[in-house]
Amino acid sequence: MKIKQTIDKVPGGLMVVPLLLGALLNTVDQLHLPFIMKFLKALGVAANQDGYYEFLKIGGFSQALFKDGALTLCALFLFCAGSQMNLRVGGKALKKGVLLTVSKYLAGFIVGMIWGYLSDPVNGFLGLSTMAIIAAMTNGNGGMFAALTGQYGNRSDVGATAVLSLNDGPFFTLMALGMMGANFPLIAFIAVLLPILIGMILGNLDKEIRTFLAAGESLVIPFFAFALGAGMNLASFFNPEVVGAGIVLALMTIIFSGGAMVLTFKLFREKSYIAPWAEASTAGNAVATPAAIAAAATVAAGSGLMTQAEADVYQGLVAVASAQISISTITTALLVPIAVILADKYQRKRGIDGKQENHVEVDNSGSTDSIENTIV
Repeated sequence: MKIKQTIDKVPGGLMVVPLLLGALLNTVDQLHLPFIMKFLKALGVAANQDGYYEFLKIGGFSQALFKDGALTLCALFLFCAGSQMNLRVGGKALKKGVLLTVSKYLAGFIVGMIWGYLSDPVNGFLGLSTMAIIAAMTNGNGGMFAALTGQYGNRSDVGATAVLSLNDGPFFTLMALGMMGANFPLIAFIAVLLPILIGMILGNLDKEIRTFLAAGESLVIPFFAFALGAGMNLASFFNPEVVGAGIVLALMTIIFSGGAMVLTFKLFREKSYIAPWAEASTAGNAVATPAAIAAAATVAAGSGLMTQAEADVYQGLVAVASAQISISTITTALLVPIAVILADKYQRKRGIDGKQENHVEVDNSGSTDSIENTIV
């Protein structure tokens, strides 16, 4: 059976498919079907506080992994992802990575702030929260970026991946919410950032550690995705408002973040715009951001810098925001490659070959003549 190949055919499948499977099982679980509960009771499963028997809450390792393990597994993913953040990047790649990271972040922050100001930061137009917008727009799909720049871009485009990995995880979203008035204490930032920071330090100190942890960056994803889904109701994904909001979120990510990155490249005199469009996506791991933000809010409530009611607002957003970001992940995974192909064709008509490190003029015969010889 080619299960893995089938999952890989789904845009963002490694994240989305387990998430949907977890949501499906949790939806069935919450129906409390009599024949299922009788079977579980016969096996000796303990009833919950409401007297129901649920197969995702049977205790032991199974419940710890499939139902309660989302935050722990997400933290492990961030640790492994941090270990792959290579600080030794070339000057040109570093420049592009910084330009892309900063402009994508600012685009998501500004759009989220305006959206919340014009409607409501918790339940704005189309049910989109500021948190969902910032989480989706500021975190790009690193794997797709590397693949698209590898095919249509040049070496420094691909090298920018090392810097772009900084936007993995919830830290940028947490920072944006803090700047917008959410009263997160310093310890909440440290608690979110620490796994990434420790992983980054170890990965840069020892190449063998980085290699050892590389597998964890993808291996953990389906597990924390399933656990996240196990806290969601499948009906959320079939809610027209949620689907519509997710598609709008995807279009905003491509148009606004992609446009901001292109404009930034233009201001800094970069000739090729393959990298900006390749980064105009929503990462699958961004689906975990709402849960991480909710955990940070719990820390804030425990320290007294946020009321329990304020923390509960973030908890209540997790299911809907995760579903919206999932839809944005799928939609951008389908549309961003098209945007890159169109950008490549447009550039070539203007005499720019995106695969060349320098600006290269392309004539109709297919030959190339360098018109800029400076190696950066």
